[in-house]
Amino acid sequence: MSIKDLELSLNHKILVTGGAGFIGSNLCEALLDNGNRVVCLDNFATGKRENILPFTSNPNFSLIEGDIRDLSTCHKACADVDFILHQAALGSVPRSINDPITSNDVNVSGFLNMLVAARDAKVKRFVYAASSSTYGDSKSMPKVEDVIGKPLSPYAITKYVNELYANIFSSTYGLETIGLRYFNVFGQRQDPNGAYAAVIPKFTMQLMAHESPVINGDGSFSRDFTYIDNVVQMNIRALLAKDKEAINTVYNVAFGERTDLNELVSLLKTYLSEFDPQIANIDITYGPERKGDVPHSLASIEKAEKLLGYAPQFDIKTGLKNAVNWYWNNLK
Repeated sequence: MSIKDLELSLNHKILVTGGAGFIGSNLCEALLDNGNRVVCLDNFATGKRENILPFTSNPNFSLIEGDIRDLSTCHKACADVDFILHQAALGSVPRSINDPITSNDVNVSGFLNMLVAARDAKVKRFVYAASSSTYGDSKSMPKVEDVIGKPLSPYAITKYVNELYANIFSSTYGLETIGLRYFNVFGQRQDPNGAYAAVIPKFTMQLMAHESPVINGDGSFSRDFTYIDNVVQMNIRALLAKDKEAINTVYNVAFGERTDLNELVSLLKTYLSEFDPQIANIDITYGPERKGDVPHSLASIEKAEKLLGYAPQFDIKTGLKNAVNWYWNNLK
């Protein structure tokens, strides 16, 4: 389903924080394709200039290079904005374990700055990236929005605090907020490099280089891997929601199926071997489990289906084929 099928009216001015990042740049592209004016706020700590390079010649696109930890920058970015899609954050559980202070500064203090600026600018709605890490040690499956456990990492704490702050700003100041708990998003433009690269782009690039991917644990850990186009759809539906029951709450953003890491690598090898048959014979290496990792993750998407009309179009196989094609054609 394309963004145009959702009938997002033209001429909105929409701020995308972290707009040069993986998810943010895909949101910018979809919004611009539909004729909206897009303001991208990014400090390029993790975002990439090449992600937004195709948009810079579009008169409807503007870039503010700045940090959400600076309140004046947030006020500047929110000026005359109709909606905010807040994606700016420092992701990664291992990163937060290694440096909890910076993760908290960006994900909590920066988030609060954005809420204050959105309130002051009288923005119509603040849609923000929440996280499946909020479920913590909850063993219930599938994950339902109202049942969470204790956080297992500093990152998870920061994302849960975001939800608490958003709820307070909704009830106290009347700011409309919607939180989107992302479940292991993957797809085009996701960075395969660096110590905190996500598993799909990292494994893809290793296999393309004929290197053995390292699975943490025995490969039985499973995730509800969610293709980026499903995430874009969900963000737009959150912007368009009109029912009061659908606003000032949180939603799971996922496909609703889980895949373990052994299955994931097998699929990657299958799709990549269509380009390079030798990849099918690459061995997999197994290492120790990572601290803070949740063993299994599977989302219920019933709430999003009911209240927002969410209808994910890309399962893990279709999404992986698209992602593999993009990595092969763009990064080989």
